[in-house]
Amino acid sequence: MDQQTENNQNQGFHYTPWVVGLTIAINLIILILFLLPEADRFSHLDLTFLPMMNAIFNSFTTVFLAAALFFIKRKNITMHRRFIYAAFGSTSLFLITYLIYHGLAESTRYGGSGILAAIYYFILITHIILAAVIVPLALISFFRGINMKVEKHRKIARWTMPLWLYVSITGVIIYLMISPYY
Repeated sequence: MDQQTENNQNQGFHYTPWVVGLTIAINLIILILFLLPEADRFSHLDLTFLPMMNAIFNSFTTVFLAAALFFIKRKNITMHRRFIYAAFGSTSLFLITYLIYHGLAESTRYGGSGILAAIYYFILITHIILAAVIVPLALISFFRGINMKVEKHRKIARWTMPLWLYVSITGVIIYLMISPYY
């Protein structure tokens, strides 16, 4: 056990305020960005590279989560932890580029029709809902893991891992489906 984990256990680190605060802040910022009227102050900037960056970061998150799952199945906690840290890193980079893009650029509408439109909107809606849900789940799983609350970590991680994988994979699929319309 590393020194930080041991210190957290000894001090009784209370992560709940962090989880609640970050969950509210992240989801509220995203909601505000979608409700604000679109400004044309930045229309001269070509920000269409940012959605591709979002997809790249989501791809890395998927790979890191799959590796973390692989290593925990083999009881290699050190490698599992490293890949979870990497997944949080790539997700944080995704969040930064996502907020920049949606804060500065006009929304892009999906231009497809028929069955592809139905598939796109189904994936998009489930992705949005689960992306909001995954914030507290991932944070709780993370804090329980670093605080070595193994049984509690396992219980929530059984839900967190597949949902987080779904969100990261569907993020890439959404980008691939909407990219012709940027």
